[in-house]
Amino acid sequence: MYVDSHCHIHFPELRARLPELLLDMAERQVSHALTVCVELSELDAVLETANAAPNLFASVGVHPDYEETAEPEVDELVRLARHPKVIAIGETGLDYYRLKGDLEWQRERFRRHIRAARQAGKPLIIHTRAAAADTIRILAEEGAAEVGGVMHCFTESLDVARQAIELGFFISFSGIVTFKNATALHEVAREVPLEKMLIETDSPYLAPTPYRGKTNEPAYVAFVGERIAALKGLTAAQVGATTTDNFFKLFNTISR
Repeated sequence: MYVDSHCHIHFPELRARLPELLLDMAERQVSHALTVCVELSELDAVLETANAAPNLFASVGVHPDYEETAEPEVDELVRLARHPKVIAIGETGLDYYRLKGDLEWQRERFRRHIRAARQAGKPLIIHTRAAAADTIRILAEEGAAEVGGVMHCFTESLDVARQAIELGFFISFSGIVTFKNATALHEVAREVPLEKMLIETDSPYLAPTPYRGKTNEPAYVAFVGERIAALKGLTAAQVGATTTDNFFKLFNTISR
């Protein structure tokens, strides 16, 4: 069994196919999926999707890329996180790749999410791109280790992975790890302990080989698990079982 620890199946192009996606998940032995909020205006769609099946869950948060959106307040995030299907705060973090200039607003938004996670007692889903040093620094300064979380779609160095693990975070690998040219990431995947690892699709993005370039979906997380197994010299069953256990250890407000 596998779990897709990060997807966006509430996006219209996937939500319209939700019954099909659930059947595909069952066929590929993908037992659960977490659909991740990227701005509060879409939360109704996020929750509607999560409520559609007992094995779907949700988060609440505002992505660091979304500059032209209402800033979330700590109290608002905490209130929304009380919904029984909401198991995490995020996607949050820092992204210095797409946006330039004075990004203090992004850092302040990130801090609000961490404070909300601590108040709500729920883990964080972290996006970081071209901002690893600030991401780790702010996580430490804001006491994120109190709740932990996951470094989603990880593409940073092994050193960054180790710093995140020390703060109580899991490292999640996406379809990128199946790409032949992702050699640096392959080395990171070999070194990160399986007990600190999650797997994801980030659907509808980043479809793994052999579906690269097509629309991604939660069922394809099985290909991520198989690639991790090959890199680490393990069986796919071992990777599936351990990463599934890790998912339920981290998101411990739900049961299997």
